Amino acid sequence: MKIISSNDLKSVLASHKLWISSSGKEGERADLSDADLEGADLVNACFSEANLRGAYLVNANLSEANLSGTNLVYANLRGANLRGANLRGANLSGAYLVNAYLSEANLRGAYLVYANLRGANLSHANLEGANLSHANLEGAYLVNAYLSEANLVNANFRNANLVNADLKGTILEEKV
Repeated sequence: MKIISSNDLKSVLASHKLWISSSGKEGERADLSDADLEGADLVNACFSEANLRGAYLVNANLSEANLSGTNLVYANLRGANLRGANLRGANLSGAYLVNAYLSEANLRGAYLVYANLRGANLSHANLEGANLSHANLEGAYLVNAYLSEANLVNANFRNANLVNADLKGTILEEKV
C-alpha cells in the first residue's frame, strides 16, 4: 500500500479535475491504485463535489472513506476495499467493482447502472433506493444487505448470495 499525504492527494485530484475538464488534453488521470486512503474525506479534499470519473483506484484502501455524492462513473475500483465507506448518492454508473469489498458500505441512493460488481462483497451494505439496473452482480455476496426500494431491473445476479437480504419493495427482475 502506498501512503498518500493530503497534499499529494489534493494535487492528484486537482490534476484529474483538469484532465476531465480538458477532455484529457491537460492534467493527468488520477491513479490512486494501491493507495492507502483509509478514512480519507475525498469530498472535501476536492474543494467541491468530488469528480473521480474514470479514475484508477485498483486495490485501493478506501475503508471508512467519505465518497458521498462522488462521481465515480467508469472508475476502476477492482479489488478496492470500501468497507464502511460512505458512498451515499454516489454515481458509480459503469464502474468496475469486480471483487471489491463493500461490506457495511453506505450506498443509499447510489447510481450503479451498468456497474460490474461480479464477485463483490456487499454484506451488510445499505443499498436502500440504489439503482442497480443492468448491473452485473454475478457471484456477489449480498448476505444481510439492505436493498429496500432498490432497482435491480435487468441486473445479472446469477449465483449471487442474497441470504437474509432485505428486499422489501425492491424491483427485482433478472436479466434473461
